[in-house]
Amino acid sequence: MRKHVVVMGVSSCGKSTVGELLAQRTGLPFRDGDDMHPAANIEKMASGQALSDLDRQPWLESIGRFLAEHEDGAVVGCSALKHSYREIIRAAAPDTVFVHLHGPYELLKERMSHRVGHFMPVSLLNSQFETLEDLRPEEAGLVLDVSAAPEELAAEAAQYLQS
Repeated sequence: MRKHVVVMGVSSCGKSTVGELLAQRTGLPFRDGDDMHPAANIEKMASGQALSDLDRQPWLESIGRFLAEHEDGAVVGCSALKHSYREIIRAAAPDTVFVHLHGPYELLKERMSHRVGHFMPVSLLNSQFETLEDLRPEEAGLVLDVSAAPEELAAEAAQYLQS
């Protein structure tokens, strides 16, 4: 079984929910990447400004370190929108597998508009879609449609990790 997993995608795709369910199914610890952002990143996003690659780099490095420190494996929810971001994570944890939760803009915008107490405003969703780069054929991972129930997505991801 693959042990280092990043559940990725744009805001409101279900990274935290599916990540926690996947962690439960696999017996691995879960960490929400949102909780690993430096305060300056959270303040910037909360004010409606998209993060730059420079803003993201220390955060992505910390996610890679977290995975590497968990030799027995771990699951992290992290947007990991660009190939270069995923490369930063893989520099520390080369065997990382990405589970990309993908869905249409309107569905995710609707979900986002109902979230309470999260720092990411709906106004930044478009910038995330513009930044998103699909997994490349050489990247270990799979793409799941977020229209399915979170339990189904976690089950499918767990099955993939077992193969």
